[in-house]
Amino acid sequence: MRKSRLATGIVAVAVLAGTAACSAGSSTDDDGKLTFMFRGGEDEKAAYQEAIDRFSEETGVEVEVIVTDADQYATKLQAAISGNNVPDVFYIEQASLQSYVTSGVLLDITTYVEDSGVDLDNIWEYGVDSYRFDGKLQGTPDGALYGLPKDVGPFAMGYNKTMLEQEGIELPDEDEPLTWDEWLDILKDVTKDTDGDGELDQWGTGLNVQWNMQGFAWSNGADWTNEDKTQVTVDTPEMAEAMQFVADLTTKHEVSPSAEQAATLDTYQRWMEGELAFFPVGPWDVPVYNELDFEYDLMPFPAGSTGEPATWIGSLGIGVSGTTAMPEEAAKLVTYLSADETAQQTLVDAGIQVPNLKDVATEWAAEEDAEPANRQEFLEIIEEYGRPMPAATTYGAAWYDEMWTNIQPVIDGKQTAAEYLEEVQPRMQQLLDEANTQAEQAAAANAGAEG
Repeated sequence: MRKSRLATGIVAVAVLAGTAACSAGSSTDDDGKLTFMFRGGEDEKAAYQEAIDRFSEETGVEVEVIVTDADQYATKLQAAISGNNVPDVFYIEQASLQSYVTSGVLLDITTYVEDSGVDLDNIWEYGVDSYRFDGKLQGTPDGALYGLPKDVGPFAMGYNKTMLEQEGIELPDEDEPLTWDEWLDILKDVTKDTDGDGELDQWGTGLNVQWNMQGFAWSNGADWTNEDKTQVTVDTPEMAEAMQFVADLTTKHEVSPSAEQAATLDTYQRWMEGELAFFPVGPWDVPVYNELDFEYDLMPFPAGSTGEPATWIGSLGIGVSGTTAMPEEAAKLVTYLSADETAQQTLVDAGIQVPNLKDVATEWAAEEDAEPANRQEFLEIIEEYGRPMPAATTYGAAWYDEMWTNIQPVIDGKQTAAEYLEEVQPRMQQLLDEANTQAEQAAAANAGAEG
């Protein structure tokens, strides 16, 4: 996802962690009608309306749709929660799940899903487990279900096929990842002044460290926390090497637009203009990218010291209000939107996501004349080497956001990554400790209220 879409979920966590517990809210009266709140552009709105109309025809359950733009969703949902008017069914961010569960905003739908006959084995395991919570850890396969995936969003590395062919460079292998050194050699080869005016106008890549460094860190054996999310582990040689590599692409190797050049035209726009050889691609980008004036395709992320590629995979979920007057019908809508083959096909045809259903996704990836041709890379990420964003399964994101607050000197080449990580780790640890304490207090308060 590009920053604007990601920021909606990450920033929202700070608000939700602090305020969701104030009021679990209550859903609308049992008037035989469900309310469903989600966010999206025009294509997504139209696709969902079509799917929901079909659901109503099949079940007789009327659904009132409440739709917002992506940037307004978190604010409007929080207002609904605070105002005791929680929608019966609504989109949930991975990172807000725990605060919603401990404050009673979300309903445990495990039994409803089990009774529905939905084949969870045919839905991406990552997507299902993202909305499981056992009271301590999120994402555990034996946790209770508090939602089902609306989608999964694998973040692949894309390349400008037209540019590489024009430069006489061998196209990347679909299966074997490039090493960092191999990738850097290609970046250097394509970075040049193409019109002879003395200024670079073609670059190897253009990465935003906050949204693009995760894969480099993981493939180099680094991580943000230990397994039980109690210790921040960023102050390691492996993390420093990954961060320094990404920073050096601009300041040392000059294979990425400088800050001044990016301010004139950001790297996303430069990719769209055909000025970059490599740039990350999500499924949500595909409809736009398929209309570009050059051919592009997907490849594994370049691999660090582990030799294995890594990248992040996002997800949006669909959950049920903890106080809905129609829990069975609401859960039925969730399973329909997440797992019904016809509903899924409607969303896939709109070009807004990878199919949730494994068998449908396999056919989708193998379609003749698919764009991009290597759609299979999306599925490889989902099944093999994608990971959740570091703050997606913790109680709040402030600890993770702290890593990026004062990182600019590293990006500008004025401070080494190792120095910065040594400084920032204690601040991140303090914030993670506070988040874990808040999680324990919220859980205890909720248990007391239920008692």
